[in-house]
Amino acid sequence: MVKRSRYLDKIIRSMWDGQIKVVTGIRRCGKSVLLFELFIEYLKSSGVAESQIITIELDRRIFYKYRNPITLCEYVESVVSAETEKKFYLLIDEVQFTQRVIDKENGGIEITIYDMLNELNGYKNLDVYVTGSNSKGLSKDIATEFRGRSTQIHIYPLSFSEFYSEVGGDERAAFEHYMLYGGLPRILSIQNEADKKEYLSSLYKELYIKDIIERNKIERRDILDSILDMLASQISSLTNPTNVANSIASMTKEKINPALVSNYIQFIEDGFLISTARRYDIKGKSYFNFPNKYYYSDIGLRNIRLNFRQIDTGHIMENIIYNELVLRGYSVDVGVVVDRTKGQNAQKEIDFVVNNVDKRIYIQSALRMDEDEKVNAELSSLLLAKDFFKKIIIRMDIPRSFYDENGIFHCALIDFLLERVELF
Repeated sequence: MVKRSRYLDKIIRSMWDGQIKVVTGIRRCGKSVLLFELFIEYLKSSGVAESQIITIELDRRIFYKYRNPITLCEYVESVVSAETEKKFYLLIDEVQFTQRVIDKENGGIEITIYDMLNELNGYKNLDVYVTGSNSKGLSKDIATEFRGRSTQIHIYPLSFSEFYSEVGGDERAAFEHYMLYGGLPRILSIQNEADKKEYLSSLYKELYIKDIIERNKIERRDILDSILDMLASQISSLTNPTNVANSIASMTKEKINPALVSNYIQFIEDGFLISTARRYDIKGKSYFNFPNKYYYSDIGLRNIRLNFRQIDTGHIMENIIYNELVLRGYSVDVGVVVDRTKGQNAQKEIDFVVNNVDKRIYIQSALRMDEDEKVNAELSSLLLAKDFFKKIIIRMDIPRSFYDENGIFHCALIDFLLERVELF
């Protein structure tokens, strides 16, 4: 079992802080294991009795009755109010399965899980933890729904360092496997490659897409499928809803509303299947509305969407770097600089503008730099920034990391992923 120390430590730091701990992430990324195995193991090792840990797993039949938030609240209250001298821990799994109900005894008002959790959070002898697999199921504005009394802990599929800690062996061979099948934890226990593909395919079709369709009442499954195909095909490339709509229209000979495409993309992002990286004007210090870049939260899911037909290593590498940066807690944008050296105002791109509170670095992702043209292309954007922030090129084609004569840090990809180098 992968220990997921980065997330477990954050949960432990948040204990008894008066907040509701909201653990989010795509389904099957390890939220339940983190909370219901690793965290419970920690609690027991710290002397907490099993009777003080209340667990409710809403995706299991025996707990279906607690999808009614009033029933859930009344049950928990009956436990914690009976022994006020003891401390209790409430762990609720897949909270998006709860229902909205009408409280007829109190004037017919609508009651949600947010109301009940806020009420339970008022008990001084109760610490509350919930998991959810869809940001709409928890609300896009968790802080508002929980009235400013929540801490969000977002879980990602296994990073390469977590993956490698389990598989070991040759680092490059392990990374090539990771590039194909991604970091969903169950992949580690499946040995046969055909079985891995079947697992990913089943998850995509039977879990993620169904969740998106059912939760958002999507009527045009065909358009959703086309969007998913295009986003998978165009990871690490700039695009926008209008371009996607036009591409679908050219294939279907049907006019497609860009607003509909934009909504569907948002639904996909709400399900944590993709993330959006916005373009940032480094000199103008402002964001562009469009185009954006879209990255898959797990590269194995991206590959299975395309049936492993587009194993474009450079784009996959960039997607993995993006995921690694965001899971470390950094704010990540796509940088834009203007080249005026030849009397033209040509926009050039810095793959990632990475912010860590008040610190910033620039990162380029480079599969290889074995030709002068490629070297100049990667360096020129970084040098155009003309500031003193650290500049990094993460490369797959070098065995070790080094600084060049321009002060730019050339970082070996494996060094970066295994956290052997300091970025800031």
